[in-house]
Amino acid sequence: MTTPSTPSTATTRSPISWVPSLYFVQGMQFFVVMLLAGLMFKNMGVPNDQIARWTGLLGLAWAIKPLWSPFLELTRSKKTVVVATQFTGAAGLALMALAVQMPMYFAASIAVLFLIAYAAATHDIACDGLYLASLDSKQQAAYAGWQGAFFNASKFLTLGGLLVLAGQLEKGLGVFNAWSVIFVMLALLLAGLAAYNARALPDVLNAQAGKVSAASVLATLKEVIADLLTKPGIWLMILFIVMFRFAEGQVQTIGPLFLIEPRGLNGTGGLGLSTEQVGGIYGTFGTAAFLVGSIAGGYFTSWLSLKRAMPILLLAMLVPNLTFYYLSASMPADLFHIGAAVTVEMFGYGFGFVGMILFIMQVLAPGKFSTAHYALGSGVMQLGFIFSKTISGDIQMAMGYEQFFQWTILCGLPVFVLLFFVKFPKPVAVAAP
Repeated sequence: MTTPSTPSTATTRSPISWVPSLYFVQGMQFFVVMLLAGLMFKNMGVPNDQIARWTGLLGLAWAIKPLWSPFLELTRSKKTVVVATQFTGAAGLALMALAVQMPMYFAASIAVLFLIAYAAATHDIACDGLYLASLDSKQQAAYAGWQGAFFNASKFLTLGGLLVLAGQLEKGLGVFNAWSVIFVMLALLLAGLAAYNARALPDVLNAQAGKVSAASVLATLKEVIADLLTKPGIWLMILFIVMFRFAEGQVQTIGPLFLIEPRGLNGTGGLGLSTEQVGGIYGTFGTAAFLVGSIAGGYFTSWLSLKRAMPILLLAMLVPNLTFYYLSASMPADLFHIGAAVTVEMFGYGFGFVGMILFIMQVLAPGKFSTAHYALGSGVMQLGFIFSKTISGDIQMAMGYEQFFQWTILCGLPVFVLLFFVKFPKPVAVAAP
């Protein structure tokens, strides 16, 4: 739902001062719930199918967030919502430090993670709305690389530095105490970032706040959904979004678990890396490769246009599938060899992921309700991710790692066929000087 806004500082404050911190927080909350928690549970002895199933269900918060996104228009400032939900997330992370110490730690942790997930999903609505309201279309494309880079850079802080630290702490404190320390540190980090964003974010004011009621917002929500569903080619767009992430959701769920899974006979196990080694790989060259790939993908797409760049972006999204298949088939023992492969995977993933952000932003969202349609598109994207994530553990346990990664390669091919049928907006011609 889009209403007139009054930019008070957006026109004078450089996006580079707030886009990285804003999307770092968005990513950090997401990856704590969807990835870091899974690795923690793996070290606590929870099997892959339960890890994938429950962390997948937690992701529903991001899928259904469009149902309450229009009601955020009742608030005068998206910045206020962003900062408030960031502090809520920090409180939830502190509660996780207590939950892992309880006898029923798995159930308690899942309950707290649900709280974090819904606060984070609400944060994302306001976060994306602030981004769209503060930047024009050219800036949106140019900074999409920074957006994607820092969203996913948080993955490598959590799966990099903090995971290395967790591995070290586990040796002296034990698994459960080590993870309590990690969640305390995450809570302090998020609280500090929330305080920074309270000062750095542009305050785009909603001129219609106070003039609308909840009933009118509900009516508008129905109008928003109806308007989206009447867009030409909308069902093809939705299918394209779901299939874009279908293979990715499976690889990004099982890939890190494969790295940490103990080696077994006849290819039944993983690479047998320690928590510290996995964190070291993701937190060093993996981080750098992803950041370079993501920023390069944003500028590459801005230069070439989304339609012309999309085939290359889709090819880049196949790189993680191929890389993990190679690792599962060759089962290298050399840490440098494994790290080099993960570095290639991360570059491809970072480069290609930009395509999904811009597809929703420039193909599905434009129109009368661009902010709400972007949220709906993001929800559809998340549904595709959740579905693939939820089933990935069962498929992997039935097939084994090598055949599973072969399967994910096949899952990445249908989106290439859909590309021939999706309609992209024509690039705006720039007049010669």
